Amino acid sequence: MKPETILQQLSNLYSPPKSFLRWKTSLDLTVATILSAQCTDERVNMVTKELFKKCRTAQDYCDLSQREFEKLIRPCGTFRVKSKHIKKLCKILINEYKGKVPRTMEELIELPGVGRKTAAIILYAGFGKLEGIAVDTHVMRLSQRMGLSTHSTPEKIEKDLMKIIPKKDWGRFNTLMISHGRAVCTARDRKCHKCVFKGECPGVLRKS
Repeated sequence: MKPETILQQLSNLYSPPKSFLRWKTSLDLTVATILSAQCTDERVNMVTKELFKKCRTAQDYCDLSQREFEKLIRPCGTFRVKSKHIKKLCKILINEYKGKVPRTMEELIELPGVGRKTAAIILYAGFGKLEGIAVDTHVMRLSQRMGLSTHSTPEKIEKDLMKIIPKKDWGRFNTLMISHGRAVCTARDRKCHKCVFKGECPGVLRKS
């Protein structure tokens, strides 16, 4: 399947936002993206609706007790690990970046709880910068089914995608693939009969 065909067809079907998470500041986005690991965006948005009322700055997160913070983000799962990461991250932001979220991939991936996927989302949605392709479970699954990558790790799949997807489309490629992964090309019970790619997708051919 040709990447340009995939982008065009999905663009005709979906008009996704830059991020499915709700946020106002780059710090909000960073925290929400960390919380979204192994959790649905819907649940994260429910949690951050209250969390962001209490915490508007990096210092606010540092001032929050560990116990209270864990209670607030508990519904997101792995809340103990996430709370420690976010608190450590906020201390670093205060000490090294004047409380602001850095704007480069190199700086972001050095922060606790931030990998390439999270960093790519922050850069694209928060700052309009394209320094990578965020490969989540949807992007990984669809890339494999569509024959865009034969690899099984996010890092290697991202490298494959960055070679064939025009850089200007890196950000929207992620959100378009997520939209299609949620609506049609689901992890289970995929709706191949409804898919615009049913006549050319390798995933359909393997299934038939």
